Amino acid sequence: MSKQYRVPEDLLYTETHEWIKVEGDVGTVGITDYAQDQLHDIVYVDLPETGKNVKKGEIVLEIESVKAVAEVYSPVTGEILEINELLNDSPEVINESPYEDGWLFKIRIENKDELGSLISPEEYRRLISK
Repeated sequence: MSKQYRVPEDLLYTETHEWIKVEGDVGTVGITDYAQDQLHDIVYVDLPETGKNVKKGEIVLEIESVKAVAEVYSPVTGEILEINELLNDSPEVINESPYEDGWLFKIRIENKDELGSLISPEEYRRLISK
């Protein structure tokens, strides 16, 4: 039996295991429960600078674990508004709470049409159950 990962219904997902919670024109972005589990013990997050403009699919930051370094891609085009400072001292929060306290950054969504290319919770569950 495969492990059951949490996939909240109020989020959109990418095939590269990021999630985004959209509130107005701001998106909160993090990595999924599946992604943090694959990485195991996260030891460092190289957070982006606020004010930085990123394109959809662009590498925004790297997460280091005892096993590997993973690149995190932006699910949308926009400007980084805020970063989760908590992760500077406590990167393991991503392992413990990937959808709540372990969010990575907030982005001003430049083009809401891009959200249409993201995948639903149901599609994401299918992706990770393969």
